[in-house]
Amino acid sequence: MINDTGLLQSLGIALGLGLLVGLQREWEHNRLAGLRTFALVSLFGALSGMLAQAHGGWVMGGALIALAAITVPGYMASLQEKEADPGLTTEIALLVMFATGAVTMLRHHMVAVVIAGSVLVLLQGKKPLHQMVHRIGENDLREIARLVLIGLVILPVLPNRSFGYDGVLNPFAIWLMVVLIVGISLVAYLISKFLSPSRGAALTGILGGLISSTATTASVSRRSHGPPGHAPALVAITLISAAVVFGRVIIEVILVASGVASEVLPPLVAMMVLAGIIAVVAYRFSLKSEPPSPGDTPPSELKGAVIFGLIYVVVLLAVSFAREHFGQTGLFTVAAFSGLTDMDAITLSTASLSQAGQLDASTAWRVIMTGGLANLLFKAALVIGMGSRVFIKPVILGFAAMLTGGAAILAFWP
Repeated sequence: MINDTGLLQSLGIALGLGLLVGLQREWEHNRLAGLRTFALVSLFGALSGMLAQAHGGWVMGGALIALAAITVPGYMASLQEKEADPGLTTEIALLVMFATGAVTMLRHHMVAVVIAGSVLVLLQGKKPLHQMVHRIGENDLREIARLVLIGLVILPVLPNRSFGYDGVLNPFAIWLMVVLIVGISLVAYLISKFLSPSRGAALTGILGGLISSTATTASVSRRSHGPPGHAPALVAITLISAAVVFGRVIIEVILVASGVASEVLPPLVAMMVLAGIIAVVAYRFSLKSEPPSPGDTPPSELKGAVIFGLIYVVVLLAVSFAREHFGQTGLFTVAAFSGLTDMDAITLSTASLSQAGQLDASTAWRVIMTGGLANLLFKAALVIGMGSRVFIKPVILGFAAMLTGGAAILAFWP
């Protein structure tokens, strides 16, 4: 048994947390339970936990039965009123706060505080949570379910050890990259869907860069044949998404190769800053124009995730093979071809090899930078082939400045 000081402290925390959650229910004018009821239920849970330590777990079982016996009649009475859907939120919250009170007697005070805070947030967030659910369509829900499938069902059962050529194939690590890319794209899409429709070019470009800068460039280039007044905003979206790619690359390096990040990141950060300055200048010119809204279709698909995983494996093997047989020249060739349409595969594979000690940091960032510059060249080709005349010139000037700066970093960075 804990001493009296600890006992009183736990009882006080249970009472305070019950008052906190009860305050929200009182503010909502809930007829079943309010400020005093929640405080008493939490205190009842704490006392039951204290008695259970001395007399056995049956005390907790009996206390839960007693609480249910008191709560059920109140719920049945609410069913007879004119409310179409009285719900069970308050009743479940009472049970959770009873258990939270019991947790305080185990001296897990921080856990109890986190639980009570979460309950408060869920109760207070009823309206925005319901609005969010109503804005999620069937396609969105299907993509969320797929992310759960690949991240929480498939990933944990994959073996976390190396196989294959040069020991570079780790099924768990490879599939983790799939989850990472799909997750980033889906989160960016959901953010764009739930934020205010009055988005500016900056937000649209940022989200486009997170989802897919190449796809964003192609889409915006097609739209550039519309009203000429939209051209400045479309230029800003394209250049911002290109700058965000380097921010995305930096995040991926931190996640995959934190051990060598201090050596790999500085030149990549310099490139991101340069691209960011160019994007900001373009954005300043776009403030008086209205950008088109982002698409309404979720970007992630299970088929696309699997294809990315296969590309990642091919790039991983190609980088390892080129490193062993052709030296740095082979690595940069692989990076240039891989980076044309997608930066993620070459970034993640190179960072993984550097983290494993199979590639030095100086070569790693140069390989990634080469892929980034190749990606800019490919997007420039898309702009020239698909864009309107008024759109092409400023975008190509921005890309040219980025390419020149990136080439200078490659050539002169120590």
